[in-house]
Amino acid sequence: MWQERLNEFVTLFIVVNPISALPMFIAVTAGFDRATQRKVAVTAVLASFAVLVLFIIAGGFVLEKMGISLKSFQIAGGIILFLVALDMVRGASYVPSAGVAEDATSVAIYPLAIPKIAGPGTMLTVVLLTDDHRFDALQLAMTTGVLALVLAITLLILLLAAPISRLIGTAGTGIIGRVMGMILVALAVHTVLSAFGSWLNLPPL
Repeated sequence: MWQERLNEFVTLFIVVNPISALPMFIAVTAGFDRATQRKVAVTAVLASFAVLVLFIIAGGFVLEKMGISLKSFQIAGGIILFLVALDMVRGASYVPSAGVAEDATSVAIYPLAIPKIAGPGTMLTVVLLTDDHRFDALQLAMTTGVLALVLAITLLILLLAAPISRLIGTAGTGIIGRVMGMILVALAVHTVLSAFGSWLNLPPL
């Protein structure tokens, strides 16, 4: 049981990738005071948690009712993960348009909560992690607890964005983001190949 929780934590931590949210958070909150920056961080994490818990509880059920197989969603999600990972490896980041007045809540929801923290890759991941026990309340609660821990770490990192960015510098942030991107590329490829392998009854990777 603990091994499964550890695997969930590692998977979610890599997919959410709290460090990669630092450059975006700093960019979109540059014009806010410190109190507003804290409000943006808390709002973004809470919104992400709400969205992902919804997918934990009902994601698999909704897919089933829409006639979408998990393998199809897995392949589609793997492709999206791959594209997101490529952006991370290339160092692409969101920069708000000049002259656009955005309040703290709107910035927290987009682009921080969606698609950065609770992106399509994270949505796919929580569905895959809970598909085998979607009707087991205890298992769902434990996965939700793991998700809460990952998002709590994300919140802590966002709250410490200024000192962390000063400590590791722009180059350090870029390097960490690219390394996480490479890991995410491997995860995306593994996701697609696993779906095809299951569909074609191939030996496990």
